[in-house]
Amino acid sequence: MLLVTCLPGHAFAASCLPPPRPFVPSDSEAARDYADLIRSDFELYIRDIQSYFRCLEEERARAFEEAREVSQDYGRFLELVDE
Repeated sequence: MLLVTCLPGHAFAASCLPPPRPFVPSDSEAARDYADLIRSDFELYIRDIQSYFRCLEEERARAFEEAREVSQDYGRFLELVDE
């Protein structure tokens, strides 16, 4: 089981979770009252969405490499069974 958790790639797909969208109240008074908190939420979102995009790009690269390897494995399999 420990070996599975150490394999590269398997954890990447599960960890690419998009950040929640910041909430903006429709009431202008509430927006003013909580402006600092809302501003902070937006800044956190912008930071987290950038990390999310990097994670997706890493997962995309990993998946393409895996697909290439699987394709090669399939070619070797077909050679073994003479098809």
